[in-house]
Amino acid sequence: MYLHGTSKINSSNHLEIGQCDTVELKKQYGTPLYIYDQELIETKCKAFHSAFRRSRFSYQIAYAGKAFLCMEMANLLTKLDMSLDVVSGGELFTALEAGYPAERIHFHGNNKTIEEMEMALDANIGCFVVDNFTELEVLHALAAERKQKASILLRVTPGIEAHTHEYIMTGQEDSKFGFGLSNDQAMKAVSSALEKPYYDLLGIHCHIGSQIFEVDGFSRAIDILTDFLFSIRDKMEFEVKVLNVGGGFGIRYTESDSPLPVEYYVDALTEKLSRTLTEQNYTLPEVWIEPGRSIVGEAGTTLYTIGSTKEIPGVRKYVGIDGGMTDNIRPALYDAKHEAVLANRVTDKKDETVSIAGKCCESGDMLIWDIDLPRVNQGDLLAVSSTGAYNYSMASNYNRIPRPAVVFVKNGEARLAVERETYEDLVRKDVKPVVTTYAMSK
Repeated sequence: MYLHGTSKINSSNHLEIGQCDTVELKKQYGTPLYIYDQELIETKCKAFHSAFRRSRFSYQIAYAGKAFLCMEMANLLTKLDMSLDVVSGGELFTALEAGYPAERIHFHGNNKTIEEMEMALDANIGCFVVDNFTELEVLHALAAERKQKASILLRVTPGIEAHTHEYIMTGQEDSKFGFGLSNDQAMKAVSSALEKPYYDLLGIHCHIGSQIFEVDGFSRAIDILTDFLFSIRDKMEFEVKVLNVGGGFGIRYTESDSPLPVEYYVDALTEKLSRTLTEQNYTLPEVWIEPGRSIVGEAGTTLYTIGSTKEIPGVRKYVGIDGGMTDNIRPALYDAKHEAVLANRVTDKKDETVSIAGKCCESGDMLIWDIDLPRVNQGDLLAVSSTGAYNYSMASNYNRIPRPAVVFVKNGEARLAVERETYEDLVRKDVKPVVTTYAMSK
């Protein structure tokens, strides 16, 4: 397994993260356990800041909360001078409860409810990313009722199909997100927004997909977006103040993944944008991006305890863990791949090929197929890397399995960020049935 961030093998042959021995973390917090390498998160955020400071642009880096959000994460992002992208009332509430500055919150989503929009207006958030004509009208009506100006971006679909899994492509024309450019919907949305007195149209937003390993898609998006900006200026004498080019920067899950350095993405984007806009005498807007996975993905490791094994002679050996698709749905959903090691015996000789099975009552609950490991024993610890993005966020209580705890580790200290759910938590919202005695009919 590739050792991300501060991960290392210590003198006890144990996996260590943030100078914390994973064997000791298991003793203290149990398993399954999400472990976040805080120093690696900080390093990733600082790399984005550093890259943008070299450009000529003002900027905001809005962490995509959907990747992973809890109050501890929101608090850390505040300290790192990050903005925050939220897509629901729950994410917004989490951020506000953590004391996150509302003016640095951007509210996304294709179907914001009236209650969510009112909540965001009450908080006086920094920006709404308007996704469709219904929202364009409803949000303005809510703002007008309050006589409160709302800052907005308009999300557009540039018609680009990024080289990634079909479920995480978002920039193609046939998408549930945004106003189409090719069908003139985007231009109509701009015209409508500019006519509405309680809107402050900041600019344009686009997002072409996720887990992208090249800059060609982003470069094509810049070409299309800047042509659109020039058309807006020509037709409406309006120049945008903000251009949000989204996120989607890929990370390393396995050795087959070759992510580019943060600096490469940012330099390519800003250099092309600066050159294209300057040639047309267009005032340079503030550039926003929305990394999520690229900040937390590699910083997360999930720790499991190995339980049962099942060997089918001449076919396969299954190794069961105390988690699975309830804490990592991505292998079942996307056929996602992960690397793993025995955290309590990292460098022992790998002498068998096994498949890691989750504990859910589903044949598809398989975490890793055909991985080489030392001969496993009941009670061994399995550490699965690059589980920081979309694992906790997408976790469920399927089979009535409680969600794991989350800890942040740094400099030998572990800090509990999310408590492990209990069985009592599982039934907390259940309404207890009224026990009725029925007489048997004769």
